[in-house]
Amino acid sequence: MEVFFVCTVGAIVGLVIYVFQVYAVSRQMESYRHIVQGRTSFSRHFCPPVSILKPLKGLDDNLFDNLASFCNLDYPQYEVIFALQDYNDPAYRVACMVKQKHPQCDISIVTQRCEIGLNPKVNNLVPAYRISKYPFFLISDSNVQVEKNYLKDIVSIMSDAEVGLVCNMIRGINGRSFGSILENLHMNSFVVGSVCMLSRFLNMPCVIGKSMLMRKSDFEEVGGFSAVKDVLAEDYLLGRLLYESGKKVEISNHLINNVNEFWSIKRFINRHTRWGKLRWKISGFYYIFELLANPIFLSIVPLLFWEVNRLTITCAMLVSCFKIAGDYIQSRMIGGSIKASHYFWVPLKDLLIGLIWFVPLFSRKVVWRGNKYIIGKESRLSPYSESRI
Repeated sequence: MEVFFVCTVGAIVGLVIYVFQVYAVSRQMESYRHIVQGRTSFSRHFCPPVSILKPLKGLDDNLFDNLASFCNLDYPQYEVIFALQDYNDPAYRVACMVKQKHPQCDISIVTQRCEIGLNPKVNNLVPAYRISKYPFFLISDSNVQVEKNYLKDIVSIMSDAEVGLVCNMIRGINGRSFGSILENLHMNSFVVGSVCMLSRFLNMPCVIGKSMLMRKSDFEEVGGFSAVKDVLAEDYLLGRLLYESGKKVEISNHLINNVNEFWSIKRFINRHTRWGKLRWKISGFYYIFELLANPIFLSIVPLLFWEVNRLTITCAMLVSCFKIAGDYIQSRMIGGSIKASHYFWVPLKDLLIGLIWFVPLFSRKVVWRGNKYIIGKESRLSPYSESRI
């Protein structure tokens, strides 16, 4: 009975946290409507030239369309730089096709092996940053797809000279495989909800590396890429460094699409195991609140470790129904396109996430882009070797 009581209390706390997450998303989307209607303090006429840096490796889902969406932006002057480590990367041919199809866009392709640190994304970005022309630069991942007003919306926030970094809310789209469906369900619920809640209620901007706009002067003042070359969470650390330097870190309400079409279950599990290890090394004790924010997992624990009876089944079903309904509502708030029937997989997804939560407590090994590392405090990376484990 003690197990059931503790888990039930935890599930109730989790539902309360979850309600705050949904409410935070609703408030964030209300702010977005104000921007669309022109009711904002940011200047829509502030349109300085921008360099867009796109680090590429391998064939992400829908890669051609993702990259092409950055070549037709409604913005006066910008350049797009595709960055790769070598010509044999299959993404190189896609980048060349995009450049050929969009001659009106200022597109460069830089292919240069760079190894200034252990973070492979940073290694990709450094050569592109060196040849970029403009004082504002934007880092954007290859699995991101945007709308024409994307750049104008986020640059307008930089009209405030005190803003040092702008990132975006994201939503997962186009799930066709089971792993992709689970990823999009999680992105459109836990990820979006957590970002909005931390920003609105705790004044803790959570930087998401899918889209980051900065001034070069601010970026170089906090150390540039040299400051984040050996960490896994380069986005988080950049946000923190800029915040500590006295700059604001803002989250744009302009939603960008994270395209996840053909993920396997293995990829879903590996990704969230890596992210869990990252957050454990960054958050420390506060990592426990992620478990509390998973009411479905807490309600299922008594079924696994106590007994299966009418009480435990009823509790798990009620919590699951509440969470399914909440995830559906929240996804609709952000314009998610997940099929209604897919939300019945939410309990399984949250159960998997709950089990994955424990892995970082026992393992420090991470695999990223084919490289193996040991992750330490503040997500600092060191080379992996069998003798260290």
